[in-house]
Amino acid sequence: MIKSNKFKTILILGSLTALGPFSIDMYLPGFSGIAKDLDTSVANVAMTLSSYFIGISAGQLLYGPLLDRYGRKTPLFVGLLVYIFASLGCIFVTDIDTFIGLRFIQAVGSCAATVTSITMVRDLFPVKEIPKVFSMLMLVVGLSPMLAPTVGGYVTAGFGWQAVFFILMLLGLIILAAAQLGLPNTYIPDESISLKPKPIIHNFLKVLREPQFYTYAFTGAISFSGLFTYVAASPILFMDIYEVDAKTYGWIFAFMSVSFIGASQLNSLLLRKFSSEQMVFTALATQSLISIVFLITALNNLLGLYETIALLFLFLGCLGISNPNTTGLTLAPFTKNTGSASALMGAIQLGLGAIASFAVSAFVTDSIVPMVMIMSTTTITALMILQIGKKTIKIKK
Repeated sequence: MIKSNKFKTILILGSLTALGPFSIDMYLPGFSGIAKDLDTSVANVAMTLSSYFIGISAGQLLYGPLLDRYGRKTPLFVGLLVYIFASLGCIFVTDIDTFIGLRFIQAVGSCAATVTSITMVRDLFPVKEIPKVFSMLMLVVGLSPMLAPTVGGYVTAGFGWQAVFFILMLLGLIILAAAQLGLPNTYIPDESISLKPKPIIHNFLKVLREPQFYTYAFTGAISFSGLFTYVAASPILFMDIYEVDAKTYGWIFAFMSVSFIGASQLNSLLLRKFSSEQMVFTALATQSLISIVFLITALNNLLGLYETIALLFLFLGCLGISNPNTTGLTLAPFTKNTGSASALMGAIQLGLGAIASFAVSAFVTDSIVPMVMIMSTTTITALMILQIGKKTIKIKK
């Protein structure tokens, strides 16, 4: 691939991947305002985050077979249209139940972008390059938690939270145009792929039975649910427990993303000397140690605002290294059924993210301890799954 075309392609793929995180992060500073306008609690507003995670998880399974059956661009176009109209609906919402439902529909639309982006990376690049490409995508994706809450904080303060969803609608339109005009056709539609439930389930089960897939898919998904835990808990953590305002919260959230971005770019350099398997193990082992320290200090009331920020910064840095590598290793065995494999991987990751965000909504109210307990549990569990699972597989290069 020509270098200029490669850059353009990665930029568009990164924009597709970033749409979901941007839709999650940008409205977080408006939680208090949403709760007031819709006459509900911040905890109930957090349920819109959970419904988004459920929608984006379930939608992955929908788009995987469609991408393999009809090619990449047509399902992407339809999904982005769904996202755009759902974003428009969120602008005019007047009650929390409708808002929760629209966020679910918005997520189903946005996950077309996520699945298509990951699938096209596998289409376009050789296996050895995939972790590096995902690290580059993380640079684009990482801008979303830097920019989204900060921009969202100022937009919410100046124009109200509804303006956030107007901006998201415009982003959907821009990304739809860029994808349709700027991305190559990377896959010939396969009419032999059935869209009947039984063959689809059989296809997913075939993917799931691949040892390399389930080892790295579950390792990556369980460890990454620590990020979902942090995202879901952060408005309560910073604005309620530590009592910072919406603008300050946006800047804190942006600062945290520097760790994730920096680590993902460091990963590209380290891959010149170390394998993806080594990088995953080292990142998870380090993350486990950090989470244990985090939990001990939280239980003993030793954490103020700055200590919490520092430990979260280190925790997220480990995810910035492990995630591109687990993603690459998960998809490496597949040349056919790549869409289904990408979709199933995303569904596992986001399904666990939804569970984590539900747990946050239920338990994180006036203490940091439940959040840290969830993050510690997911990290150590991921490390255990990695150690058990990698004994049964032979890495496919």
